[in-house]
Amino acid sequence: MPTAHASQIQGRIAFQGEPGAYSHQACREARPNMEALPCRTFEDAIEAVRKGEADLAMLPVENSTYGRVADIHQLLPESGLHIVEEAFVRVHINLLAVPGTPLSQIENAMSHTVLLGQCRGFLREHNLHAITGADTAGSARQVADAGDPRTAALASELAGEIYGLDVLARHIEDRQNNTTRFLVMSREPDLKRRGTGPMMTTFVFRVRNLPAALYKAMGGFATNGVNMTKLESYMVDGNFTATQFYADIEGHPDDRNVQLALEELRYFTSSMALLGVYPADPRRR
Repeated sequence: MPTAHASQIQGRIAFQGEPGAYSHQACREARPNMEALPCRTFEDAIEAVRKGEADLAMLPVENSTYGRVADIHQLLPESGLHIVEEAFVRVHINLLAVPGTPLSQIENAMSHTVLLGQCRGFLREHNLHAITGADTAGSARQVADAGDPRTAALASELAGEIYGLDVLARHIEDRQNNTTRFLVMSREPDLKRRGTGPMMTTFVFRVRNLPAALYKAMGGFATNGVNMTKLESYMVDGNFTATQFYADIEGHPDDRNVQLALEELRYFTSSMALLGVYPADPRRR
């Protein structure tokens, strides 16, 4: 995967994980001219943007196989950052080994437990023992550091490139449509942005304490023909009665049908905040 020449680097984009993680791959694909900044946690990646140490953050929000990424939806509303883009990344799993090692010599495969569960067929076919590692890129680094030809890592090709490992088998995942959706976050909003194609709007809200308030709030989207692609709820402040909703809709706030739907939503909510207006990724469909 090509890397931008140093003279072409334009800013930094933070991600959670070690170099070679799938979030790092997302940074390479979406912002090839930016320096990718690895961070220990999602909070650290967000804080790097807030402090100006990075210009953008690349945050995973959901996977087509395993659903939403834990904690992210609670972090986003309080982050102070704004969504400016979404990026869909195909998660291809590869078997990475110490240079010169034949596949027949591999006995063990190390990776994050989620990735191990995504290529059971390959592991069974080659009689490989699964070893749980802290994460995907970290497993690749550990295999490279140990230098044991019997143990390989399951990770991205980027991880193999970074840690000097050979790719013994490519795209060995059981499900060929495994995809992770990422959000690109910025300090500054761009709520008036218009792309050449479909737009997405993301917001959070809390409903008023009225009978059937959520049902009535959602009615405006149906009657105005606005497609809601995601609606999730979660508790706030550890309170069982305080629920916040996170929603993605197709369209721009300036579209008349979206305007009408949001006006109706506001009538039934105690608070509502836009998190971002951004072009729909062409791979969304």
